[in-house]
Amino acid sequence: MSARALPRLSALTSHFGRSMSRSASPVPSFAKSPLPPNPLGEGKKIKTAGALIIGDEILNGKTADTNSTFFAQYCFELGIELKRIEVIADDEDEIVEASRRMVQNYDFVITSGGIGPTHDDITYASLAKAFNQPLKHHAQTLTRMAELSKHRKDLQNQSAEQKVARERMALFPAHAEVLFVGEDIWVPVCRLEGKLCIFPGIPVLFKKMLHGLTPYLPLPDSRPFRHLVHTSLPESSIAPYLTSLHERLKAHKIRVGSYPQLQRGVTISLIGDNEHEAMIRQIGEEVAREIQGTVVGDTMPKVD
Repeated sequence: MSARALPRLSALTSHFGRSMSRSASPVPSFAKSPLPPNPLGEGKKIKTAGALIIGDEILNGKTADTNSTFFAQYCFELGIELKRIEVIADDEDEIVEASRRMVQNYDFVITSGGIGPTHDDITYASLAKAFNQPLKHHAQTLTRMAELSKHRKDLQNQSAEQKVARERMALFPAHAEVLFVGEDIWVPVCRLEGKLCIFPGIPVLFKKMLHGLTPYLPLPDSRPFRHLVHTSLPESSIAPYLTSLHERLKAHKIRVGSYPQLQRGVTISLIGDNEHEAMIRQIGEEVAREIQGTVVGDTMPKVD
């Protein structure tokens, strides 16, 4: 789930890292996983992506999803075309159907949410079913969890039933690729079918682990370049020109976007591969002339 109530936050972040530890005792630092072979096959690169946001609390309005926005920014920066974002309930059938479909259609798929210790955390079990795998406790994850739990008295005093619940967070699809992407995090990223990566929904963990996963991804060679032009004219006045520009630039795979702001004009976005930067800048000058606008900048945005 994405940023569920405080018990969920405590459960997943209790061993998050040295900076978040409640104890002054030294916290262990674990080795990251070694880089594996390309999960897509030798020479293949990620081109497309999909995001599956799992959680009843997103759908009922209790929690605002920020992970999909962050993932969209992440994909744009790295030159991956994010094709689809879906928000679905904590429902096994929905998770099974959506995960199979996304893995079939896209090169890189992430799930966010549903990997905590409570009854409605069913993501691992549902994904195991989706890809015909049993569930199995992951020994190294249990070891890391136990090691980092030594500094929490409230965890040391848990009942047997509570410990079973906590260890559900290390109950993974048996054949998942388990990637430890941070020295100060016991939670790994599990990857299925070489494509689908399972993340917690808590935004601070999601962001940290997504950044940590980057070296383990076969990323595309090119990066995007975005050029922005602003005009005070109404959008309807510039629509005919933008339509013709869009048709003209299709062959060059340069996308034209128009984004109006209420009573504050329109910003035009030109996006293409960074190898076409000079051409895009030249087109930007033309756009500024044609729509009585001003070039306001260009971005190859960094994800915070």
